[in-house]
Amino acid sequence: MKDEYLRKQARWLSQGQIDRRQFIKSAIAAGIAVPSALTLATNVLAATPKKGGKLRLGTSYGSTTDTLDAGTSENGLTQAIIYARGNQLTEINNDGTLIPELAESFEPSNGAKTWVFNLRQGVEFHNGKTMTADDVIATFNYHRDENSKSAAKGLLVGIEDIKKDGDNRIIFELDGGNADFPFIVSDYHIMIMPSVDGKIDDPNSPIGTGGYIIETFEPGVRTIGKRNPNYFKEGRAHFDEVEFITLSDTTARQNAVMNGDVDFIDNVDAKTVALLGRVPTVQIFETTGTQHYTFPMRVNAAPFDNYDLRMALKYAIKRQELVDKILLGHGKAGNDVPVNESMPFFNTELPVHEFDADKAAFHYKKSGHSGTLQLSSSDAAFPGAMDAVQLIAASAREAGIEVEIVREPSDGYWSNVWNKKPWSACYWGGRPTQDWMYTSAYTAETEWNDTAWKEGAAADRFNELVVMARSETDEAKRKDQYWEAQKLLQDDGGAIVGMWANFIHAHSKSLVHDEKVAANWQSDGNKIAERWWFA
Repeated sequence: MKDEYLRKQARWLSQGQIDRRQFIKSAIAAGIAVPSALTLATNVLAATPKKGGKLRLGTSYGSTTDTLDAGTSENGLTQAIIYARGNQLTEINNDGTLIPELAESFEPSNGAKTWVFNLRQGVEFHNGKTMTADDVIATFNYHRDENSKSAAKGLLVGIEDIKKDGDNRIIFELDGGNADFPFIVSDYHIMIMPSVDGKIDDPNSPIGTGGYIIETFEPGVRTIGKRNPNYFKEGRAHFDEVEFITLSDTTARQNAVMNGDVDFIDNVDAKTVALLGRVPTVQIFETTGTQHYTFPMRVNAAPFDNYDLRMALKYAIKRQELVDKILLGHGKAGNDVPVNESMPFFNTELPVHEFDADKAAFHYKKSGHSGTLQLSSSDAAFPGAMDAVQLIAASAREAGIEVEIVREPSDGYWSNVWNKKPWSACYWGGRPTQDWMYTSAYTAETEWNDTAWKEGAAADRFNELVVMARSETDEAKRKDQYWEAQKLLQDDGGAIVGMWANFIHAHSKSLVHDEKVAANWQSDGNKIAERWWFA
């Protein structure tokens, strides 16, 4: 009875129906000691979202080549900006579940080949325009266009037709059943944009439906947004202003949060976590999700078009050493598939690609290659990337393989190096389902297939399996299809998935968040601007 009474009082305090003094008096009257009552009041108020303040978010991401076109977003900063200024039809919530966002509800029919999305009514863009079905259709068609350079193009190839039923109802017709389609439309690239005469007039416009209105956009430097007073979400977007600051240098980023120059930073170096955690004003914030660090080999470029050379390199890497020395235990070894135990239908019977100098040397000799192999990297790839490639070069040397490290500029790395150079360092935030991960980075149609693994018997069969599994309703058959797909990818594909890395952040203790925190991306699903607040 007492607990129920205190919960009610706490609810009233958090809602502003009573003040702190009244709550403390009520708690004492219920038999709570004065010190405990004071602590309880403080905790309740700290957990109650408050409006106000300016959030300064220091991020390792950002480049002078960045744009506001959501379709071409290619790093964590532009993703966070998208989430701050715009919305998608659905959203991965901070508890990891899929919920409606600009859609109010959605339901399948015809074996999940038809999906109907009912839109929220009264949602406004920052320019005052009311969002309608026309805007949604125009946005999806922008990404689907045959000349589109959008990273979401490959995700949407299964859409045969999109039509509206009134201003607030969208009907998607797919070429096959897809039970994961509502996850796909939550992709950050597919931010709903305002249309003009049924088309997207300017994909680089800052206008969206999100919690913050972009006022300053300086690529590779800073982006500033002011709170949207007409935001449709209750209890979200608490800050008066948010500022995203690019701090590519790890030391500069960590000094900034220690000195109070920023309130939050991502990608804390595992080597300095303990030191940073001793700063009285700083809180370490770590989550475990689907982030993985990779070294993609483009199979359309010699010498990586040779199966045995790729296999030699897969056996030439000491993966646990990478976890121990680069992540300092904040993660685990990878096995050349972008899938882990957190995903449904993970293949537990895959062979383990551990370091084996004899196997590496065997495959390398069989490849017929001689001379050095160039591996491009930069601190922009992931924290510790330059140290990681040095370890790879050292272990490969033990197998008689010479690797030359090419240090690339951090600025422009994602535009000029990744997805272009034959072998490079990379990171992936991961996706919550296998289909989404594959269609983002491994199927033949996607712009982001950074291994260019698109042709050949193994790749053809992999693509076929992805389509089959997407619409398969028999769980046993779907498992077999995904297990075979993982085996093909691990064996023949060009991805070296070296390690799974925890997201490590640091923030001012004045920042507060919900008890549950998303791990689908760094920085609470890259939605700190919307979900956190100042105590």
